[in-house]
Amino acid sequence: MLTSDTTRDQPLFMTPDEVASLLRTTRKAVYTMIERGLLPGVTRVGRRVLIRTEVLLDWLRQKSALSPKECRR
Repeated sequence: MLTSDTTRDQPLFMTPDEVASLLRTTRKAVYTMIERGLLPGVTRVGRRVLIRTEVLLDWLRQKSALSPKECRR
């Protein structure tokens, strides 16, 4: 589980390679998600692509919440 202690140890921004590692996917998949607007917190600095760590971790927390259908069971 991601906690506030976890985010304190993280840098302000992550590279696509770091995000790929966190999401256990490939760098190419991360760039595809960025191009499709599916990944939050994307910032471009010149040609570099960076992802705001806190925004990404908050998004992941929201994704991991139970859906209303799962709560009814």
